[in-house]
Amino acid sequence: MKPRAVLVGPPGAGKTTVGTLLAAALDVQFRDVDVDIEAVAGKPIPEIFIDDGEDHFRALERAAVASALSTFDGVLALGGGAILAAETRELLAGHTVVYLTVELSDAVSRVGLGSGRPLLALNPRATLKYLLDQRRPLYEQVATITVGTDGRTPEDIAAELAGKL
Repeated sequence: MKPRAVLVGPPGAGKTTVGTLLAAALDVQFRDVDVDIEAVAGKPIPEIFIDDGEDHFRALERAAVASALSTFDGVLALGGGAILAAETRELLAGHTVVYLTVELSDAVSRVGLGSGRPLLALNPRATLKYLLDQRRPLYEQVATITVGTDGRTPEDIAAELAGKL
């Protein structure tokens, strides 16, 4: 068993919104790994970062991704930083991985200024730019399909992906 599609991309790319629409178009379930992590931890992601630290969060994330990749057959959305782990990138090999790209201006307008996003709490615009630049090569490395999201509606993006899948 493996997901029909795994969505990756930075904060603000639309992984959850597009993923939900794509799953409906494909008549499969949608799953967000961040929700899985919160269920296991028993608290929201910002609290995991504050109480337990980023390293603990990333360990939970690696385990949640590995589990979902082997047990779920719908549309799966990964957190923006999931691809930082080499073992996660290796696990993504052989899967249909969709990289949703977004440029800084659209990302900032979509995520706001860090509300509920621990890595964007301080100087969100500069941090988001850094994350986009740092992670772009990793997203490109794992992607089998790349779709730009700037200036587009989630419905349009989901329809394009449904056609490609």
